[in-house]
Amino acid sequence: MTSESAVITGAAGGIGAAVARLLAASGVHCVLVDRDPAVEDVAASVGGIAVVGDLTDPEVSARAVGSAGGRLDLLVLNAGTNSADKDPGTLDLGRYQAVVGVNQHSVVYGLRAALPVMRGNGGGSIVVTASLAALHGVEQDPIYTMTKHAVIGLVRALSGPLAREGIRLGAVCPGLVDTPLVAGARDRFQAAGIPMLSADEVATAVVDVLRDGEPGTELVVRPGRPPARYLSAPLP
Repeated sequence: MTSESAVITGAAGGIGAAVARLLAASGVHCVLVDRDPAVEDVAASVGGIAVVGDLTDPEVSARAVGSAGGRLDLLVLNAGTNSADKDPGTLDLGRYQAVVGVNQHSVVYGLRAALPVMRGNGGGSIVVTASLAALHGVEQDPIYTMTKHAVIGLVRALSGPLAREGIRLGAVCPGLVDTPLVAGARDRFQAAGIPMLSADEVATAVVDVLRDGEPGTELVVRPGRPPARYLSAPLP
């Protein structure tokens, strides 16, 4: 039996690396993608393949899917970054474009590269790493909030059509996670008593949705609570 193949973006550390370790431990052949060359060490540690590149370039997603060897069963679109800008009136446009490129465009590029392969294989499973910021407004980072709302909108619009093709699409929406992305503020969060999730906790939720989640699942993961599926209210 041919082993499963997976592509995981944002896998040089944090949630992506933790997902790769879980999947590789169950026999999945993993392709790890990140612009940070440290992804090569993570890939080597799990017996996978590293693709170093900036996911705001659609060719990087295409190269990653191609590296899976013609088969793609699992896709984790996890790459993300935050914004330092709170006021659109003073927004740094270069930084804005970079955040939207990673958080939003790279998800579309990943789907564009992966879906033809999954359709050719007869199906697959996809999870997007969103955020609690996808489900409510976060004043501290409105640009990040916007991009994560966009990701959830895409999941909601596509999950039904893809399910009819045998492809499951869902999202995991974690609260604050102790990853390199928040390293600069970690001491401040700890001093304020703000609890954080571990990358392993979120990775476990990602793999659960990959394996068993219903199409369109939006799984909320918060510190000290069991993961719970988010159900949006009906339109008035």
